Amino acid sequence: MPQPVAVLGTGKIGEALLSGMIRAGWAPADLLVTTRRSERAAELRTRYGVEPVSNADAAKQADTLILAVKPQDMGRLLDELAPHITPDRLIISAAAGITTSFIEERLADSTPVVRVMPNTPVLVDEGMSVISAGSHATAAHLAHTEEIFGAVGKTLRVPETQQDACTALSGSGPAYFYYLVEAMTDAGILLGLPRDKAHDLIVQAAIGAAVMLRDSGEHPVKLRENVTSPAGTTINAIRELENHGVRAALIAALEAARDRSRELASGNNS
Repeated sequence: MPQPVAVLGTGKIGEALLSGMIRAGWAPADLLVTTRRSERAAELRTRYGVEPVSNADAAKQADTLILAVKPQDMGRLLDELAPHITPDRLIISAAAGITTSFIEERLADSTPVVRVMPNTPVLVDEGMSVISAGSHATAAHLAHTEEIFGAVGKTLRVPETQQDACTALSGSGPAYFYYLVEAMTDAGILLGLPRDKAHDLIVQAAIGAAVMLRDSGEHPVKLRENVTSPAGTTINAIRELENHGVRAALIAALEAARDRSRELASGNNS
């Protein structure tokens, strides 16, 4: 693995990557971090044994730079990094909506860039990180990116043209499940259960269903049919979901998320 690696912008996602890399075998001495606040830098040094540096020093010293800043800060960061980055560096962007071409245009010719869309379950090592190559990224660069993000979950390679769709499904995906759990918990209260018991029942049902989807190899329709007996409780509930257009609403919601991702990528932040 090329060394060292620098994480620029060590917020929640950046720190999750840092922690996962150390657990996966990276030596803290080979990891650099950047952060705006000195107290945050001291916290990261104490917690992980890594060395906080300036953005310019990270660009000079690291072979791989992970840009984990907010999208609106990316242009300013690239202006700061550009004088110090040579084409033998690998740039990995984890900023939502920022295209590889946006980064490539601001750096030296032929600089390899990889775009990654992680989601928040990277915080518990159950993330999904969607990876796309820029114009100059090779298979080796993609493999190295997978090695890094594989420390905090699963990875999936897609063409960059599919990133907006993946953002709608995966990047925003956890929020939809939280929304569903919230609604089902409220239903449990309406049905007479205390909130804590309703919450525990729904969360464990969600975990169990997810593990069955992952491990059984069965189509979700088959798994649903296994729970749906004739004239039973489940089919009555599903009828109400269909009557209220839940399936159509979900499809429309994901299309709206995809469209907004496209807008952000084009620079429309309003």
